[in-house]
Amino acid sequence: MTAETANRREWTVTGMDCAACTVKVIRAVERLPGVSDVKVALMTERLSLNLEPGSTDTAAIEEVVRRLGYGIAPRGEAAPRKKAFVLPDMQPSATDDDHAGHDHAGHDHKASTAASGDAGHGAPGHVHDDPADRGKRWHQTGKGRLVILTGVLLALAWAFGLLSSSDYGYWAFVTACLIGVAPVAKRAFAALRMGQPFTIESLMTIAATGALFIGAAEEAALVVFLFAVGEVLEGVAANKARDGIRALANLVPKTALLEVDGRTREVPAEALEIGQTVLVRPGDRIPADGEIIEGTSGIDESPVTGESVPRTRGPGETVFAGSINAEAALRISVTRAAADNTISRIIRLVEEAEEARAPTERFIDRFSRWYMPAIVALAVLVVIVPPLAYGADWDTWIYRGLALLLIGCPCALVISVPASIASSLSSGAKKGLLMKGGVVIETAAKVAQVAFDKTGTLTRGKPEVTDVVPANGVTEAELLAVAGGVEAGSSHPLAQAILRRVEAGGITPLPARDARAIVGKGVEAVVDGAPAWVSSPRHAVEMEGIEAMARAAELEAEGKTVVAVFRDRQPLGLIAMRDEPRADAADAMRQLKAMGVGATMLTGDNPRTAAAIAGGLGMDWQAEMMPEDKLKVIREMGTGGGVMMIGDGINDAPALKQAGIGVAMGSGTDVALETADAAILRDRVSDVPALIRLARATMGNIRQNVTIALGLKAVFLVTSVLGITGLWIAILADTGATVLVTLNALRLLAFNPSKEA
Repeated sequence: MTAETANRREWTVTGMDCAACTVKVIRAVERLPGVSDVKVALMTERLSLNLEPGSTDTAAIEEVVRRLGYGIAPRGEAAPRKKAFVLPDMQPSATDDDHAGHDHAGHDHKASTAASGDAGHGAPGHVHDDPADRGKRWHQTGKGRLVILTGVLLALAWAFGLLSSSDYGYWAFVTACLIGVAPVAKRAFAALRMGQPFTIESLMTIAATGALFIGAAEEAALVVFLFAVGEVLEGVAANKARDGIRALANLVPKTALLEVDGRTREVPAEALEIGQTVLVRPGDRIPADGEIIEGTSGIDESPVTGESVPRTRGPGETVFAGSINAEAALRISVTRAAADNTISRIIRLVEEAEEARAPTERFIDRFSRWYMPAIVALAVLVVIVPPLAYGADWDTWIYRGLALLLIGCPCALVISVPASIASSLSSGAKKGLLMKGGVVIETAAKVAQVAFDKTGTLTRGKPEVTDVVPANGVTEAELLAVAGGVEAGSSHPLAQAILRRVEAGGITPLPARDARAIVGKGVEAVVDGAPAWVSSPRHAVEMEGIEAMARAAELEAEGKTVVAVFRDRQPLGLIAMRDEPRADAADAMRQLKAMGVGATMLTGDNPRTAAAIAGGLGMDWQAEMMPEDKLKVIREMGTGGGVMMIGDGINDAPALKQAGIGVAMGSGTDVALETADAAILRDRVSDVPALIRLARATMGNIRQNVTIALGLKAVFLVTSVLGITGLWIAILADTGATVLVTLNALRLLAFNPSKEA
C-alpha cells in the first residue's frame, strides 16, 4: 500500500491506562486487511492508521477495539461511555451490541456499547478509564466501585469461612475468585482469538485457575482483588499524566463576543471565522489567534508561552488564543480558525510528538516482545523440571511457576519511557518549550555544542538605523528613497529597519520591480528604471569593484551592521544599523558554559560586528558566513558531539536541518511550530539551556524508571522461584512497578527547567 492510495484515519480511544493496552490495540488492528502504519498514543488516547480504500470498513476497526474493551469514536467526537459492571451471564453478544449501538451507515457513536469486550474490561479483572469518571474521587468511578465489589466479595468469603466449616470457606473463596476472574478470562480469550496469547489477562487467568486447582483458592481470590486495585491505581496515574495535555485544550474559552455592525453577540469560539471581529473585555481570555485593530492593553501570554510578565500590545500586533487580556478592552480581527490556532497546533504537536519514539523506547519495545514469552517458558520449566528431575512436590512448584507468570507482564518496563516523555512534553509546552518527540528529547540531552544565528535569535531582531552616510553628492533623502524602493515588501529585520527610517523621514520610496534576494549577500531590484542594490560592503566590492569607504570599517568596529547602497554601478552611500543583544543572552551563555555546552555564533554579518556582540556575550563566533558555510561548520562541530542549531526557522532552514536538533525561536509562528525539531515560543535565549536541562532531566527520569521496572522484576523473579514470595506479592509487584514508574514520570510535570541545578 502506498501513501497515495491509503487514507490516514484517526480515532479517540478511551480506557487505555497501561502500556499493554496500546500493544493489544496495535496488534489487533494491524491484522485487519488494508490497515498499515498503526500508531497508538497512550497519553493522548489517539489511534491513527493508514486505511486502503475499499478494504476494511471503519466500523470493523471500531468493533475490534470495542471487543478489546475500550471506548472508541472518530477523532473529534465523544467516545461512548461504557457500563461499569455487567455480570458475564448478563452480557449480550458482541454482534448484537455492535449493531444495536453502532449505526454503520450513520456512525452514531452516542449509543451505549455494552459489548462483551466492554463488559470484560469493565469488570473486576481489568478496568479502564471511563471519560465520564474524570474529576471524580476514585470510589465514585466505575473502576473504584468494581474494586469495592471485589473487595466485598473477598471479605464475605473470609467471613463465611470463619463462620462455617473450612470446606464451605474454601468454596466461598472459589466463588469469589471465579466471579472476579470470569471477565478477565473472557478478555484473555478475545485477545487469543486476535493472535495475542501473551497478555496480562491470559497470565492472570492461568495463574488464578492454576491456584484453584492446587487448592490455593483464598490466595487466588486475593490476587484477583489486588489486580483490580492495581488497575485503579494505574488509571489514576495515567489520568494524572494526561491532565497536563487536557489543560492545554481548556485554555481557549468556549465562547466569544462577535462584533457585527457595531453590536456584539455571544457565539461559540470554535465557530469563529477568519476576518471576523471579536471584542475582548479586560480579564477575558482571547478566543482566537488574531490581530489587534483597536485598543492597547497588557496581554498575559503565560498560558501559551509561559512568559510570566504581561506584554503591552497595540493595533497591528498579533495575539494568541488562550492569552489573557489584563487591562483594557480590545477589538481583534481573527486571523486563524479554531482548528488552526496556536493552542490547537501545540496540542497537535504534543500528540504527534508522542508517536515520534525515542531510540530507547524502540529498544525496550523490542525487548518486551520476547520478555513475556521467555518468562512464560521459564515458568513452565519451573513447574515441570524440579518434580520430574528431582521428585519435588508438584503443588509447590506449580505454585511457584504461577507466581512467576505474574512477573511476566512488561507493563512497567514498556510504559517507563512514554510516561516520562509525555510528562516532559506537557511540562515543556506549558513553559513555551516544544520538542517533537522522544527522539528530539534524547538527542537534546546529548548536546555538546549550540550554534546560534545572530539576528532575531541572540539579538532582539529589531535593529534601528543609527547612521546614514551619503556619498558622491547624494542627499540623505535620495539615498533612503533608493534603499526604500529596493527593500519594499521585504520582511527581513534589516529591511524593516530601513523602511521604518524612510517612513519616519517622510520620504517616498522610489518605484521598484523585479526585486530578488541574493542569498547571504543582499537584495537587488530595478528602481525607477535602473538596477540598484542594498548589500554588504564586501559584496559591493565583489560585484562592482567599488572601494569600501573607511567609514564602513569605523561603523562596524562599533558593533553596527553596515549595508552599501548603489545604483547602476554608482555608490550612493552607507546605512548603519545596530541590533542590541537580548537582555538574557549573556546569562544564557553563562548557563550553557556551566552545563559543559559550548556556544558559537554563526552570522553573515561582518567580523567587527560579530566580534563586538559575541565578545560581550562571552561566546565564540564566525562571521561573513553564507548558508553553505554554516552547513560546513555545523558538520565540523558535529564531530565533537551533538549539535543544536538555534535560528529563526526561515533563513537558517538548511543549517537547522543539518544540525542534530534544529530549534526555531519565535512566538508561535508557523515556522517555529512546524519547521524545526523543537521550538522556543518565548523570545528568550535563556530558554535554550532550559530546553537542554529539561531533556537531560527527562532522560534521567527514564533511566530511573527502567531501573525500577527491571529491578523489581529481577528481585521478585528470584524470590518467586525460591518460594520466598507468593502469588499476591507477585501481582502487587507487577502493578506496583507500573504505578511507581508512572508516578515517577509525573514528577516531570513539576520540573522547572529554568532553575539551575
